[in-house]
Amino acid sequence: MGADTPAAPAVASTRVLVIDDSNTIRRSAEIFLKQGGYEVLLAEDGFDALAKINDHSPALIFCDILMPRLDGYQTCAIIKRNPRFAHVPVIMLSSKDGLFDKARGRMVGSQEYLTKPFTKEQLLRVVQQFRPVQGGGDASAAPATAL
Repeated sequence: MGADTPAAPAVASTRVLVIDDSNTIRRSAEIFLKQGGYEVLLAEDGFDALAKINDHSPALIFCDILMPRLDGYQTCAIIKRNPRFAHVPVIMLSSKDGLFDKARGRMVGSQEYLTKPFTKEQLLRVVQQFRPVQGGGDASAAPATAL
């Protein structure tokens, strides 16, 4: 279904995972990202996310900090310890905007910190900033940009 969608071909292959226990945040992020032309995966906690990361290999991950069972810091640390996924950018999501939370996120390997609630423009700006540009099969998606 929709494997050959002509709209935004360079972006369509970018798969983004949103991990958040809030259905509202997941749905908002999904709507914003799909409007931006991205493929979206959703997970409601860290354990659900780890299975989806392994099965679908997202190019970018948004991860809530406060979640049941496995919090965002633990989830990020597990992702970054796996050599297969260590290169995948992880952006922490939180309603807290404290220096300690941002520093702790960096310590476990996150690349950025986005405060909730976020706007469509904020979310898409972060995706564009961290979206991998090395081509996975599309020659037009390989501009020389260093991460």
